[in-house]
Amino acid sequence: MKILKKGITAPKGFYALGKAVGIKKNKKKDFAIVCSKKICNTVAVYTKNYVKGAPLYVTKDHLKDGKAQAVVITSGVANVCTGKKGIKDAEDITKLVGKELDIKKDNILIAQTGLIGAFTPMKKIKAGVKGIKKQLTKDSENATKAILTTDTVKKEIAVKTGNIIIGAMAKGAGMIHPNMATMLCFIFTDADFPSSKLKTMLKKAVDNSFNMLSVDMDTSTSDMVMLMANGEAGKIEEKKFQSALNFICKELAKKIATDGEGATKLIETTVKNAKTEEDAKKIAKSIVTSNLVKCMIFGKDVNWGRIMCAAGYADVPFNQEKIDIFINNIKIVSKGKGLNKNKKKIKKTLNKKKVDILVNLNKGSSKATAWGCDLTYKYVKINAHYHT
Repeated sequence: MKILKKGITAPKGFYALGKAVGIKKNKKKDFAIVCSKKICNTVAVYTKNYVKGAPLYVTKDHLKDGKAQAVVITSGVANVCTGKKGIKDAEDITKLVGKELDIKKDNILIAQTGLIGAFTPMKKIKAGVKGIKKQLTKDSENATKAILTTDTVKKEIAVKTGNIIIGAMAKGAGMIHPNMATMLCFIFTDADFPSSKLKTMLKKAVDNSFNMLSVDMDTSTSDMVMLMANGEAGKIEEKKFQSALNFICKELAKKIATDGEGATKLIETTVKNAKTEEDAKKIAKSIVTSNLVKCMIFGKDVNWGRIMCAAGYADVPFNQEKIDIFINNIKIVSKGKGLNKNKKKIKKTLNKKKVDILVNLNKGSSKATAWGCDLTYKYVKINAHYHT
């Protein structure tokens, strides 16, 4: 497998655009399209939040046949809690885009992100979609920027394995605590797989990446991960594709955690030698979502008791007297008791941008990893003024 410099348009037959249509007041890019030359086998997973955005309902409806050719993404307004008008607006956007691209509206998917409770400025959308077919290019940078909200960096990756390429982009910095997906992620490939197989592979990749990610314990109303495959590069061994897809999703999950709102550090927590993988996942995510652990990392405070506590309330039975804990590869807990002599060594390493926490349960042979970030003053500031 080879990491490519290109992104979502690296696979054969995919084109993109990103532009400003006026949804955002600051004239930043806020409208993106990714389109395939041919219809793709397409699957998606969505938020489990009972409050869902209108675009999710429209996308689910359009994906009943497992086919799509393009996705349109807007940022600035989430189109959530907007009733029947929100559904109609999302449908109308797919109609407008479909007409411009000469694609049936049912083969156009839609995602929107931004402020909850606001209506989409349809006049600006109508003006912005004119001439978009000629604006599609193999340059993906504008599209990756157009989907962002409070993100400080774009999140994009592409890999080649065998004869096929997978390219992906994501957005997310706040409201990140996924259940079945992350805030928004779009994956494109020229591999040839039926939708049924894509669904299985996507769920497997998501469960071990985005579903092991948390920034702030808020599961978004707009979470979606989408995978489109146009088959232009032909078939590939399933194991090779799954491995590449897993890598793509994990790398994007880490990029989202690193860019968490106000974050200064990426936290990677691994739990090993658990009785089951599910046990390991529960404890790893419990630690990485703990506000006390997050504050401990931000304050460079070697308070290993925070980690022990978070592991203990994950609702997984274990013997605390068998636990070993390492921070940045330095042992701080041995058989449930602190090794305070190593505190100074660990404190020095907490200046790094990435903090690794390893918990050894010494109970079985299963393992899992979760990703998160520290909790800072800036997170509060960003979200205290998000609406205004």
